[in-house]
Formats: sequence, structure tokens, C-alpha cells
Amino acid sequence: MTTATRARPDLRRDASLSAVLAGFVAVAISYAGPLLVVLEAARAGGLSPQLTASWVWAISVGSGLVCLVTSWWTKQPVMVAWSIPGAALLITSLGDYRFSDAIGAYVVCGVVSVLLGATGLVGRLLQAVPRPITAAVLAGVLFPFALKVAAAVAGQPVVAGGLVLGYLVGRRWQPRYAVFLALATGGVLAVVTGQAQAMAVRLTLTTPTWTTPTWSWDAILGIALPLLIVTAVGQNAPGLIVMHNSGYDADDRLLLGASGVASVLAAPFGSHALNMAAVTAAIATSEESHPDHDRRYVAGMACGFFYVLGGFAADTIVSLFSAIPAGMLTALAGVALLSPLQASIYDTMHEGDHHRSVTEAALITFAVTASGVQALGIVSAFWGLLAGVVAYAVLRPRPR
Repeated sequence: MTTATRARPDLRRDASLSAVLAGFVAVAISYAGPLLVVLEAARAGGLSPQLTASWVWAISVGSGLVCLVTSWWTKQPVMVAWSIPGAALLITSLGDYRFSDAIGAYVVCGVVSVLLGATGLVGRLLQAVPRPITAAVLAGVLFPFALKVAAAVAGQPVVAGGLVLGYLVGRRWQPRYAVFLALATGGVLAVVTGQAQAMAVRLTLTTPTWTTPTWSWDAILGIALPLLIVTAVGQNAPGLIVMHNSGYDADDRLLLGASGVASVLAAPFGSHALNMAAVTAAIATSEESHPDHDRRYVAGMACGFFYVLGGFAADTIVSLFSAIPAGMLTALAGVALLSPLQASIYDTMHEGDHHRSVTEAALITFAVTASGVQALGIVSAFWGLLAGVVAYAVLRPRPR
């Protein structure tokens, strides 16, 4: 396993077109997929276009700066993005609180993330929970999005159905660009059928909006706590696993601490949580980024650069997606999350080095998380994780 080095990188020697393209593809996939979850959360929470654009600016610029700095510092392809399961839980909870209270909860979540990450506690806790159980949390959060695709196709068979067909064609011949092809197919069909509102697209430079945080115990318990949990187990854990499996000795204290600090600073502008990325990290850390393991950090820096550019074009991005029919967005979000859903379900059902009872506990985790239960105002991801850990403690045989 390659250890991190702090020797100053030589970008003139290490830069390559393949690594830059890998960074660009990672950003484009984030905007074509995970960003849709954020936009749906903003719509469900009743946010104005200005606040929605500021949210996109904050998560983009925050992610980009962390990618740039940490990739350069560690000489590793560090990929940071916004919390997908965190945004997913906000779809059902954001509208229940004042927006300033939600911002306060984001700040609390970021501060606790810094403390837990910088102390190494997150890394130790994640190592203590069997991987199938943590994977089941992410699978349970993403599964409902896949279920909505069928209803979207039934409601808009031409646009949503064509989008799904485009995705399948892409997966057959160009898997990396399947989401792009799905988006393009759905967009063309929406224009042809008159369901798209092209005049709604705005070409402007984004100015972020500051919201002064306020503090509410209800929001802290209802948003900050579950956001912290789903981000740690659903994003940071898989992100660190991708880094390690790719041969990088990722410093979890540095990387989680840096993303936590960025989360705190970006929160007043609307950012809910920043974390290690997993899906896009697989692109940057692959041989397609660069054959030389030690030159793939350029992909992380390129990703950061394109994220920052995307942040200042947030108004245009938000208006572009607002012009798209709702059924198309639902279908696109569902197919875009199929790949991470498939990977998380695979990890859920493979026991690895653990006793076979871990897969049964992971299945319980998945079922509780996917149920959407919100006992005591806390989202199902927390209860799913708790149920899985308890089930595994009961089912696992004791050594004799």
C-alpha cells in the first residue's frame, strides 16, 4: 500500500489529459446524479431559487477547495463531495424547520464531524462496525429512489421511459457515460414533446446568499444527528474504503477533519454536509485516470477545479434543471443512483471475513432504513444502523 507523501508535487510533470478528464467526468456525474437529490430536497423544503442556487454554490465550491488542497498536499486523488443520503433525508425533513434552524443544525453537524474526524474516532468506529451493515444503511437510503422510477415511467412514458432506455443503452456500450446518455435522451424527448421550458434557463454568475444560523434542539436532533450518522456511515466509510482498496494509505484524520471544517464554513451559505466521495472516487483512483498510481492525484485536483467553476454557475445549473419535467428528474435521479445502490446491496449481502450472521443483520439494517420510519423524529438511517448492530450482537456466536 502506498503511503502518503508530502513532497511537493510537480504538476508540469504529473499532469495528464486522462487525469484531467477523469476529474471532469467525476464532476459531471455528480451534477447529473447526486445534485438531483439536493434539488429535490430544496423543492420539497420550499426554498427559493436564490437559496437553492446558494446551496449548490456552497457544496460545489466547498467540495472543490477541499479536493484541490488535500489532493495537492497528500499527492493522492482525494475526492470530496456533498452527502447524498444526507440530502435524501432532507427531502422529508427540511420543510419541517425554519431554514435558519436547519443552517444551525448543519453547523453543529460540521463541528461534531471535525471533532470526531480529527480525533480518529470515526475511523475506529467504522472499523468496529461490519462493512455489510454500513453498506446496508446506504442501500436503504438509496433504494426508495429506485422504486420511484417505475411510477415516473408510468406517468411520463415517452420522456421518462426514453430516459431509462437511454440509460440501459449507455450501460451496455459506454457504462461510464450512461447517465449522460440518459440525460441527453430525456432532454431531447422533453423538448420534442414540448414538456421542457427552455426559456426558464438563466445564464448568470452566482452570488451566494448568507443565512445567519439559529439554534433549535428540534433541528439538532431531527437534522444534525441523523445527518452526521448517514454521512459517516453512508459516505465517509465507503469513500475511505475506495481509497484503501485502490492502494492509498488515506489519512482519515486529515481528510475527515478537512471536509468537516469546510462543512462548517460553507453551512451558512446552504451546504448541508461535505464528505469523502465513493462513486466518483472510483473514477479518479482507477487506471483509466492514469497508469501511474502516483500521478492520479491530478484527477482529484482537476475535480476540485471543475467543482469551483460549477459553483459559480450554480444559477444556470439550477435553472437548467428547473426547466426539466418533474417525472424526468425523478427517473434520472433513480437511474443515476442505481450503480451505487447495486454496489451497496452487493456489499450488504457479502459477509467477508465475518460470521454469516452478519448478512442477516445487514438485511435487517436495510429493511429498517428503507422503511422510512422516523421514531422520535430521527430518520430511519439511524434506527437501521442501530437495529443492525443490535441484531449482529445477538446473532453472532460467541467464541468458546
